[in-house]
Amino acid sequence: MCGRFTQQRPSAELAALFGAEDLAESPGERYNLAPQQLGLVVVERDDLRRAIVPYRWGLIPSWAKDARIGNRLINARAETVATTPAFRAAFAKRRCIVPADGFYEWERMTPEIRQPNLIHRIDSEPMAFAGLWSIWRDPAQPEAEPTRTFTIVTTSANATLEPIHDRMPVILPASAWTTWLAPAPPDPGELLALLRPAPDDLLERYPVSKRVNNARNEGADLVIPLGPPGPGPGSAPIL
Repeated sequence: MCGRFTQQRPSAELAALFGAEDLAESPGERYNLAPQQLGLVVVERDDLRRAIVPYRWGLIPSWAKDARIGNRLINARAETVATTPAFRAAFAKRRCIVPADGFYEWERMTPEIRQPNLIHRIDSEPMAFAGLWSIWRDPAQPEAEPTRTFTIVTTSANATLEPIHDRMPVILPASAWTTWLAPAPPDPGELLALLRPAPDDLLERYPVSKRVNNARNEGADLVIPLGPPGPGPGSAPIL
């Protein structure tokens, strides 16, 4: 799964990277983005114009009666995303990209100790997570502004992540961005073919401060390495 990630770059920089209009005007500097918080996503409108916008993490399907369902829908499994009731409508017509500079995963060192690791691209370029988004209107407050939410699609882990977790976010290459964002429904098989693990040589991971365990903690110190990068089990020290 993916339960915490970073968006360190300002929205203007992301807009330039993805060829999008910056509607967020965010300074970035998010080092511990957690579920139910606002995160930046890239969406494409029917007129094929892209935009960087802030949506809330934790997808609320349009048919939901209660917003709390979003607490359980922060990730969508690639294997079932096209058929699961909570995600199939969004998969068909509301796909997005979630930019990320890194994401966190926890390695079990002992039965009692779990060590947080930061995973990022070896070349330090931003990652483009495959995402879905939805619009939800509270049936108890029909006049209120709708809530826009997103989820991150996950797949099986590659060799870098496998020693610490069996899942990872789907990271889309630049060549797949147009296909994934297209609002017109393409061939579902073409979309599903994009939902595969990242190449083994794309990422590295290293241990970071346990301050990241608390979603209220923020700051650049959260991504400072506390040990060398490691591709395999036992590479992170017990901190």
